[in-house]
Amino acid sequence: MKLNKPDAVDEYQCCGCVLGGELCYEKGANEECAKHVPGTMAFPGIGIFLLGMPTGFNRLGPAKEMKVKIFKTFSDGWGYNMFNIPVWKHLDKNGNTLVRGLSPRTNFPFLHVFLENCLDEIDCLEITNADIRDMD
Repeated sequence: MKLNKPDAVDEYQCCGCVLGGELCYEKGANEECAKHVPGTMAFPGIGIFLLGMPTGFNRLGPAKEMKVKIFKTFSDGWGYNMFNIPVWKHLDKNGNTLVRGLSPRTNFPFLHVFLENCLDEIDCLEITNADIRDMD
């Protein structure tokens, strides 16, 4: 039985997911797959990363439990404030906005994908394609 998963899940989550396959998809709280488990590894010392994300948005680092949250629009998201601080934003090749941030009170990093260009709505550093090319 093939499940009707959104294209965004294929683009940002299925790449490198250790569950894999058409039957593993489960709708999350927003537009993401709730069963996504990043498992692509790079050595030495790079650790686990999200294969579907561009450089700078793809490494989990010590946060092994960081999930990708996918939202249709900016207004569907968490809302950014002193408890959820966006750090980097980037408009990807698909015209979607990627945001890396931190919830400092709980020491929880997050990665949000908004399925629209909402750069003007988010107050943080914009990462350009040139910045990504210059990252390791």
